[in-house]
Amino acid sequence: MRWLKGLILAVILLVVLLVGILFAVNNQQALPLNLIWLELPAASLSVWLLASLAVGVLLGMLAMSGVYLRLRTLLTRAQRHNQQQRKELDRLRVQELKELP
Repeated sequence: MRWLKGLILAVILLVVLLVGILFAVNNQQALPLNLIWLELPAASLSVWLLASLAVGVLLGMLAMSGVYLRLRTLLTRAQRHNQQQRKELDRLRVQELKELP
């Protein structure tokens, strides 16, 4: 089953790669990008779209880093609390065994 999952993933990646190559080959015309306050030099449409994808991925990762760090802190705190509770439970079990006649 694991090899089937890997095969399906490989096929999907190959199709995405082929579509990307076809897109880049079919969009060779150079055009400048006007960002209202900044005029960027002329480059092919595929370069601008790939650059915008990369910027979007980076901004998304940056936006999610705050949530990730908060959840990581909560997880660490919960694990520490869990460990304290286990120690307390073990201590109470030992104490109960000592009190038995």
